[in-house]
Amino acid sequence: MTDIPNLDELIQMALKEDIGDGDHSTLACIPPAATGTAKMVAKQDGILCGAEVGKRVFLFVDPTLEVTLLKNDGDAVAKGDIVMLVEGHSGSILTAERTALNFMQRLSGIATETHRMVSMLKGLNTKLLDTRKTTPNMRLLEKYAVACGGGTNHRIGLYDMIMLKDNHIDFAGGIEAAIDRTRNYLQSKGKNLKIEIEVRDLDELQRVLDHGGVDRIMLDNFDIPTLREAVKRIDHRFETEASGGITDQTLRPYAETGVDFISVGALTHHIKSLDLSLVKK
Repeated sequence: MTDIPNLDELIQMALKEDIGDGDHSTLACIPPAATGTAKMVAKQDGILCGAEVGKRVFLFVDPTLEVTLLKNDGDAVAKGDIVMLVEGHSGSILTAERTALNFMQRLSGIATETHRMVSMLKGLNTKLLDTRKTTPNMRLLEKYAVACGGGTNHRIGLYDMIMLKDNHIDFAGGIEAAIDRTRNYLQSKGKNLKIEIEVRDLDELQRVLDHGGVDRIMLDNFDIPTLREAVKRIDHRFETEASGGITDQTLRPYAETGVDFISVGALTHHIKSLDLSLVKK
């Protein structure tokens, strides 16, 4: 968590957005010298994530606060569990409360949903991947939450892996041209990036198999019988990834085809936050 670049800047921006020129509700009714203790409580079962972020939010608002984590990122929590204690100036606790909860509830929601879906793949070798469908400026935190839930991070952005999707292929002039230009580009720049290419049907798959030059093949919007045939044709020569419209009902049947990865954008963009609450102790 501590190695996420710009985390402190992100927290500061979130606090500035919320506090503006002052937390006037707190300033109006809480004496400056008042102190107290608050506890953060899980109001439903799930996987905790973002506890360290929440702690840093409180300490940004007031470094004199004492923040004790009773649960850590990746821990399972049950309804009623106390996950954090915060002691010190009452006004500081109230000012930091919502920003801390916003981070922790969303990240815990992602970790919880990821854990639920990963559990559906128990006993199989298929890994569950996230995507770039993340909240702007929150990507590294949201991908961290996926990892806390037992998922596997796909590429972080446009810079750390080549992904030749349908539009790249169409604009480049076809599968073969897209692959060849990509390999020439990487060689000219001295870069060693993995190449993944998307195919939309078995005909496009065969063209990739005949041409080669990639590391992973994304099988996009394949139905289960066609995916099974595709995996059979690839026969471990390349990594395989299934994507597109995969639901709770179809996740395990897709995985049972033997595909190496299943990517699910909903892990980070169709998420219900985990219910956490901060109350006076």
